[in-house]
Amino acid sequence: MLGLTFTLSLIVRLWDLGQQRCVHSYAVHTDSVWALASTPTFSHVYSGGRDLSLYLTYLATRESILLCTKEHPILHCLNLQLYLTYLATRESILLCTKEHPILQLELHGDSMWVATTDSSVHKWPAEGRSPQKVFERGGSFLTGNLSFSRARVSLEGSTPVPVYEEPSFSISGTPGIVQYEILNNRRHVLTKDTAGTVKLWEITRGAVIQNYGEVSFDKKKEELFEMVSIPAWFTMDTRLGSLAVHLDTPQCFSAEMYSADLNIPGKPEDDKVNLARETLKGLLVHGLIKRRQKFGSQPSSNGEVPSGKDVSARILAASRVEVDSGADNDSAVFPPFEFSAVSPPSVVTEGSQSGPWRKKITDLDGTEDEKDMPWWVIDCVMNNRLPPRENTKCSLYLHPCEGSTFQILTQGKLSAPRISRIHKVINYVVEKMVLDKPLDSVNSDGTFTPGMHGVTGGDGSFRTGPKPWQKLKPSIDILCNNQVLSPDMSLATVRAYIWKKPEDLVLNYRVLQSK
Repeated sequence: MLGLTFTLSLIVRLWDLGQQRCVHSYAVHTDSVWALASTPTFSHVYSGGRDLSLYLTYLATRESILLCTKEHPILHCLNLQLYLTYLATRESILLCTKEHPILQLELHGDSMWVATTDSSVHKWPAEGRSPQKVFERGGSFLTGNLSFSRARVSLEGSTPVPVYEEPSFSISGTPGIVQYEILNNRRHVLTKDTAGTVKLWEITRGAVIQNYGEVSFDKKKEELFEMVSIPAWFTMDTRLGSLAVHLDTPQCFSAEMYSADLNIPGKPEDDKVNLARETLKGLLVHGLIKRRQKFGSQPSSNGEVPSGKDVSARILAASRVEVDSGADNDSAVFPPFEFSAVSPPSVVTEGSQSGPWRKKITDLDGTEDEKDMPWWVIDCVMNNRLPPRENTKCSLYLHPCEGSTFQILTQGKLSAPRISRIHKVINYVVEKMVLDKPLDSVNSDGTFTPGMHGVTGGDGSFRTGPKPWQKLKPSIDILCNNQVLSPDMSLATVRAYIWKKPEDLVLNYRVLQSK
């Protein structure tokens, strides 16, 4: 009994399985061999791989011929070139050359299906029933047994000419993603595919929001740079040629944004939105709607919707979870988190009790076993609870600028959510001015109206009154490291890009003079 093997070297080996030894070796390719396919009689072998070529080799005479070349490496008859080898004579011929390394070969009648690192599949003529006809066309050479140079000794340095230039049939696939960059806003991802097309994706919707065409990936990345700081709440990879987004608890719940920044209609501008929670809700909404249609809410005695049968004891423990009191316990999904039903993504779980599980989001019908989902996902989506997270507050000191004659009374170290904007710090300073002393040193044009109430929490945190910041005419500058800060900047952004120190953030304020 005989068998053929290949490795990452250039050699194809013929083994006598009874004697457990290699009886012949064939050096046909110029790079790693990735795929093999033999004829039913085991007299000829097709080989392809990283060198983009498909060869046919007659094993008896070691004669090979180049069939075709590809644009991508051949993965299963692995090579950019596909060879046919006659096992008895060691004769090989180059059938074709591909543009990509060949990954896999499948002989079907008188044709050969070739899969490469490209997403398309091509069918090439192969004379599978009578491969000797291919050698009658000429252009073959004898394979060596040690190196490529010996394999081509009969060619005297010439390059094999493929027998076939074009496939007889092609099944076109979608270009695979080969490069990506997660942008600083942690919602958009820039990608480049095998066709050279650069696109901008919105992760929270799983959709392409901009197609830039064939442009420089690096230049476009520089153009899209934003000086913002959002915690990393997901990881991703493109190993399958598509975007795979990974969410792990509790890190995935670390990113929040104001509803105003997400352009959510009908929601107060200062409401905080947890990106992971709303993304999970958007992914599972189809199943939630159908589940409630079939079973209803069925609240428990304490008014909570029960979670999974076997995990409820864990997820209902108050010591392990944080109730998101501001979340709406319904099936509504905000527009920035609506996934397409035309090309829906799939949900894949790996940390559930029942093992790995996969389903398209539109196929969720509400009857899924809750063991298929991690307990923290169920608790987040069904019960509006988030697991304990790291501190989302930013500690800071607020001091007057050097030489300023105006000061406000503070309680030393202050704290505020990391996503708080500098305009809230401005409001805090203004309100302290109103409450602590007359407005002698500020503009007298009615900018600051007495009666605004700012409250300093007992823990040193600050909260501003109800008046929207946009209606205030700026009369206060907030600085960090002598740089005037934009009112739209968040404390996290200031700390990451302006302060750049591990110590608590230090901000300075100054009152602008009347003009």
